[in-house]
Amino acid sequence: MTATAGIIHTVLTLVLFAGLLGWLVFVSIKTADDPARMVFKWVITIPIVAYMIWVVAPLVARGGYSGAFGGIPMAAICGLALAIIWRRSIAEIVANPLSHLYDGGNVPPEPRPAYSTAQARQKSGKYLEAIAEVRKQLEKFPTDFEGHMLLAQIQAEDLKDLPGAELTIQRLCSQPGHAPANITFALLSLADWQLQVAQDREAAQRALEQILTLLPDSEFALTAAQRIAHLTSPEMLRERNEEKKYALAEGIQNVGLAKNLKSLQPIEKDPSQAALDYVQHLEEHPLDSEAREKLAILYADHYHRLDLATDQLEQMIQQPNQPAKLVTRWLNLLADLQIRCGADYDTIRSSLERIVERGPNLAPAENARNRISLLKLELKGKQKTDSVKMGTYEQNIGLKRGTRP
Repeated sequence: MTATAGIIHTVLTLVLFAGLLGWLVFVSIKTADDPARMVFKWVITIPIVAYMIWVVAPLVARGGYSGAFGGIPMAAICGLALAIIWRRSIAEIVANPLSHLYDGGNVPPEPRPAYSTAQARQKSGKYLEAIAEVRKQLEKFPTDFEGHMLLAQIQAEDLKDLPGAELTIQRLCSQPGHAPANITFALLSLADWQLQVAQDREAAQRALEQILTLLPDSEFALTAAQRIAHLTSPEMLRERNEEKKYALAEGIQNVGLAKNLKSLQPIEKDPSQAALDYVQHLEEHPLDSEAREKLAILYADHYHRLDLATDQLEQMIQQPNQPAKLVTRWLNLLADLQIRCGADYDTIRSSLERIVERGPNLAPAENARNRISLLKLELKGKQKTDSVKMGTYEQNIGLKRGTRP
């Protein structure tokens, strides 16, 4: 039983050693920069190691003359041979942990699509070949945003294939995982192509309305609503293809001798009509911040109705998901209108303090603090000084002689 157990123990040890050695050989060859060189090293190393285990080790273990003059010198020779074979690999094992801190080690780079070939084909006018190159990359990376946008751009701008570009954009929008900003950019680009290439206002509006559907109650939806409110009218789109003819009226003769030049001044739009136009426009496009801002200024400067102007600005300020930059601008504008309309110091200061409350550590908050510190001087500069009526004096007093004060 003892001899059998010893044999089993020896066999298991050999199997374990062989398995460990095989795994080490496989990993080293797979990760080597030069696999053929690594195979050559192992072809030499394995016989040397086998010779040391079955020949040299027993001689050293036996001791005496054979161990001292046979086993030990042979062990030294085999060790020197292994050191020569593996010296470079051993040095790399020692140095790699430090060098990998800077070069990333043996971690393979993340695979990314390459569109340089497709872009070169596009620049040389080979659009179909460029599309084929883009689609090759999209087969490997089907959700790559850059590839879909490049494909849609070639279809829309180069091939004038708006249905194909729209299909590409719709496939992109239907894929999960894309950032809202990328979805918005893709649909805004589609709307621009519909206007510039196809001159189709309805198709452009559908693309913008899709942003409202996919990203409701977001700042991207507000951007889309703003674009919809200022879409080019169908009449202007038709005029782009028509030859424009300008009728010039006969100018005024001897304009340099004219005493009254009021007729030459441009006719200003009636403020009442402008306010009515803004109100009607906002009924159709309530998210148009540009028109609402102009209406607020008109209420304050022309009608002196600070309450109506404040109401218009507050509608935009309180709108959810408004960009912080725009909210800061409207709060500063509210303070400006309050100063123009003669509001008191506390009212104006509270408007500016709202900027500070929205982001105490941001640059707009610091600007608001600086303005609050100078607010009294700003109000003083806006106050109307009472006009002082000067007395009447004798004419040509400086030409008279002998006059005494």
